[in-house]
Amino acid sequence: MAFFLGALVFFPWSSHPDRSSPDQHLIFYGALLLVAVEDRMAQSKNGNPGLNERILSSLSKRSVAAHSWHDLEIGPGAPQLFNAVIEITKGSKVKYELDKKTGLIKVDRVLYSSVVYPHNYGFIPRTLCDDGDPMDVLVLMQEPVIPGCFLRARAIGLMPMIDQGEKDDKIIAVCVDDPEYRHLHDLKELSPHRLAEIRRFFEDYKKNENKEVAVNEFLPPITAQEAIQHSMDLYAEYILHNLRS
Repeated sequence: MAFFLGALVFFPWSSHPDRSSPDQHLIFYGALLLVAVEDRMAQSKNGNPGLNERILSSLSKRSVAAHSWHDLEIGPGAPQLFNAVIEITKGSKVKYELDKKTGLIKVDRVLYSSVVYPHNYGFIPRTLCDDGDPMDVLVLMQEPVIPGCFLRARAIGLMPMIDQGEKDDKIIAVCVDDPEYRHLHDLKELSPHRLAEIRRFFEDYKKNENKEVAVNEFLPPITAQEAIQHSMDLYAEYILHNLRS
């Protein structure tokens, strides 16, 4: 059994059945079957569900990885409270972004200037904006978090932004599970310096790429909630359209 478990763990990704020859296909599932038989015998002795039974069950039910944009729910409190997927860590110069095809977080580029992201930055799942991307969100909290994780956030305002002539608004939010920020409900509760820091970052972070970004006056929480609701409605229309086609 240990041999076949090792074969499964170290089986090359390039030899996965979806990308393999028929012979490799048989080898892969043959190994799974043999391990499952031995595992079933082992579990019958102690009454616990076996590891490989769960592996086989998982393979039979799902053939692709979970997609953070489509599979993660926005949350029952939206548009006021919602889940946010973090792409870029607070303090990072690396511009990570969602790969819409795979649902994974990829490296887009390293910023050309010396600035770093002032807060954790990401997107709101199951939303869609006019540019074809999910709604962007900047989440204020004390600590950086890893790219790809999600957290609960509350919208406290909206930053209208024009990126190279196209609308690219950002929701400003706070992490509701951070005791330093969870009491905030409005941008007006932030210090003028904090708002200036956020504005300056987005005005400057593409200058060395010769790309123009304009940031307009911050807007209140109700406007942010309306923008999120609009993006939720667009996403629902997109899903319905794809189901009908």
